[in-house]
Amino acid sequence: MSTSSKQTPAERLMRSSDERLVRECLNGNQDAWTAIIGKYRRLIYSIPIRYGLSPTDAGDIFQDVCVQLVEALPTLREPKSLPAWLMRVTAHGCSRWAGRERRFQPIEYNAESGDGPVAGEMPDDFLQELERSQILREAMLQIPPRCRELIRMLFFETPALPYDEVAKRLGLAKGSIGFIRMRCLARLRKQLEKRGFV
Repeated sequence: MSTSSKQTPAERLMRSSDERLVRECLNGNQDAWTAIIGKYRRLIYSIPIRYGLSPTDAGDIFQDVCVQLVEALPTLREPKSLPAWLMRVTAHGCSRWAGRERRFQPIEYNAESGDGPVAGEMPDDFLQELERSQILREAMLQIPPRCRELIRMLFFETPALPYDEVAKRLGLAKGSIGFIRMRCLARLRKQLEKRGFV
């Protein structure tokens, strides 16, 4: 049985373009909604965590962003800009949360060093890194499962797994790992280029 036949309809839809997912959501496809949420869950959660919110507060902001997405979906002009829209809405929600919290909690500030909490702004480089991470996740979904797994084991495991272990887990000959790795990276590069990732 192939890996794709084990996937749920929502998991298969996660590989679709945002344009298709939005269109399917607007047509009432529940699997498409599940796919959008699954596709962008990490992106949305990472922003409140970056603001220093607790997992519970991050969950509240996540739910709020989902509600706003449901309301805004019919009027979303450019579905391909969905990740940027989600980052903007989530960051705004975090800023509002930080503003409410400041009203109720004393802020400790060291006047000599100038150290103190700074909430409400997220550096542009962090937002760009979030966007790059999302592009990489989307590109990874477009390559075959074996390639995804091989790239994950070689580049995203800490520490990286040795070829012996990768070969064992994937049921491949150790000598073929280097060649397969090159092919998989070429496929990933092609997907990244399609998304404007340079």
